[in-house]
Amino acid sequence: MLQRALFLLVVAVGAAPGEDGTKVEYVGGTGVWKPGKDVRMSVADAERLRLETVTVAYSRINQIEYGQKVSRSVLPAVVISPLFLLNKTRRHFLTVGYLDERGAQQALVFRVPKGDIRAVLASLEARTGLRVTYLDDEARKM
Repeated sequence: MLQRALFLLVVAVGAAPGEDGTKVEYVGGTGVWKPGKDVRMSVADAERLRLETVTVAYSRINQIEYGQKVSRSVLPAVVISPLFLLNKTRRHFLTVGYLDERGAQQALVFRVPKGDIRAVLASLEARTGLRVTYLDDEARKM
């Protein structure tokens, strides 16, 4: 029983978003990638947010926003069954605002998987000392 518990702990720690990074989709902002690019985000470093080729010092981050976009499956509802209108799809969006080396305001917007958003938000709050700004009531309920 103890071996099983230790195994589960090792698996959980190894799968944590802060360790190997979380796969997120770059949506837009003032970043260096084209929208739609998958990027690895890591909050494991104590000093910097790592985004593959870009790093941002936590001390330079001045804004963390979280919001959701809720949509319904209209096409399947028309083609297959009206019951698909009851199905909601939620997309989770994270905006990180920061000052670059020149002191200019920059922003990065990412779509984060549902299973990783809580850990990413908690890590960013802890590392930056900032509170997350929730863009709507649905996001606050998360």
